[in-house]
Amino acid sequence: MILQSGRRIKYKMVGVERYCVVTGGRGFAARHLVTMLIESREWLVRVADLGPEIKLEPYEEEGVLGEALRSGRAQYVSADLRDKAQVIKALEGTEVVFHMAAPDSSINNHKLHYSVNVEGTKNVIDACVECKVKRLIHTSSPSVVFDGVHGTDNADESMPYPSKHNDSYSATKTEGEMLVLKENGKNGLLTCCIRPSSIFGPGDRLLVPSLVTAARAGKSKFIIGDGNNLYDFTYVENVAHAHICAEKALSSGGEIAERAAGQAYFITNMEPMKFWEFVAVILDGLGYERPSIKIPAPVMKPIAQLVALMYKVLGPYGMPVPQLTPSRISLLTCNRTFSCSKAKDRIFYTPIVSLQEGLKRTIDSYSHLRADLTKREGPSKSYLLLGSGKAADTLLWRDRKQIISALIVLIAFYYYFVATEYTIITAVSKLLMVTTFFLFVHGFLPSKLFGYLIEKIPSSSFHFSEERCHRNALFVGSIWNSIANTLQSLCKGKDWTLFVKVFSSLLFSSFLGSKSIQCIYLVGVLFAFTAFFVYEKKEEEIDGIAHKALSLGCKVKSDISKKFLRSN
Repeated sequence: MILQSGRRIKYKMVGVERYCVVTGGRGFAARHLVTMLIESREWLVRVADLGPEIKLEPYEEEGVLGEALRSGRAQYVSADLRDKAQVIKALEGTEVVFHMAAPDSSINNHKLHYSVNVEGTKNVIDACVECKVKRLIHTSSPSVVFDGVHGTDNADESMPYPSKHNDSYSATKTEGEMLVLKENGKNGLLTCCIRPSSIFGPGDRLLVPSLVTAARAGKSKFIIGDGNNLYDFTYVENVAHAHICAEKALSSGGEIAERAAGQAYFITNMEPMKFWEFVAVILDGLGYERPSIKIPAPVMKPIAQLVALMYKVLGPYGMPVPQLTPSRISLLTCNRTFSCSKAKDRIFYTPIVSLQEGLKRTIDSYSHLRADLTKREGPSKSYLLLGSGKAADTLLWRDRKQIISALIVLIAFYYYFVATEYTIITAVSKLLMVTTFFLFVHGFLPSKLFGYLIEKIPSSSFHFSEERCHRNALFVGSIWNSIANTLQSLCKGKDWTLFVKVFSSLLFSSFLGSKSIQCIYLVGVLFAFTAFFVYEKKEEEIDGIAHKALSLGCKVKSDISKKFLRSN
């Protein structure tokens, strides 16, 4: 016996063989439920899923599930919910069914969702009746009460279904839930529905991996909306625990079972948290940048609507399903909190893992996705190429103050010297005049003005040491000698590779010469502030492409050389 909230619930011990079935048993939350059921030692667990055979992860092979499969305390059954005969076979001889199977909610495919969430659920109900199953616990979703526009603030189960859902997944989950609740009390079958909110935890293949992918692509720095919208998240073990609580209540008999059956229950961690803070904690824990740049929802919604319209037109021609949709913008910016009072009162649910502990376990389980595992050792090639100084910090977007200063100077230079279409002599003269005026004014300013410290330019900044002059002279001489050697080699008429290089360089120079100074300036600035930054972020990919291109070029060059030699 166990005492919960002043009520006694009987725990049946395994003296006889009692089977339970978990449909969709290889899913994210279902795996945790299967493990919890096995560990309880009250059930022989039948895992039902689509695959022809079960494929265990290494940790499962050595863990509870692997041992249970070997000992016979767990067994795997291949079953497609859309095939009633297969479902009946999977449910034969079972006492309880945990119906957790459902398609991926991110796939917008009405036919698939309806065939599994509605027709598949109906097959499960019919199979329960035929196999004389006593209890059916169905995994539903809070989305059954979401209309795609309005949020929920501590909503309870009295909240009605909306007249229209935001997607086919929510609509079909609603139909499936209604079928299960309607069947309660008929043919000796007791039913109830569990609505877990925003499940997270180890083994999740959607939430955390998608956040990491976005972070590595530089997309995780943005917050849509004001960032203050509250969410109810549920650690995956609490979801599994809620299912077991529901089964215990239904199996207790009497008033407890009567009050628990035929009801839907919101399940959360009972610790609402700002959605974007939750995202930030996970990203920060894995070593990625926290979201910080806020984009108003009214700015994003028209863009999302345009993307949705494009998908409507181009979807049949292969355009991938967009992640940015109006309903998703609503989902990311509205409150989404639910009351667990009913679950606490009728099935005696309380979380067994706190939100903070759940976050810690989740972050620890994704250590293989940490940012420091993908970081290069030492400075990047871009940083070294730019001299590892202030220029590198500016062009690689590392020092915001320097970036703003550089952009102001570049814009001013463009408007005062480039856009005016001065000749080179006039432009240089104007630049020297401005520099002279700045140095003169800066010179007589006091060292402190209105509380601000004015740093004086030391005279050493204008002095070239003999060593530096000598080094520069050697550099100029080296360039001259290199040009002379190139000309001598060309005069021999034998080095075709050198000829192609020189000719290509001159052709490119003539192309640049045909463009206006304004165009060259703008393209050059844009290139400087993007090319090095992109190269640093995608260094391995770009180097790989460059290596392939170089190899291809060498092969083409070799083939041409062979043909040329044969012709001679």
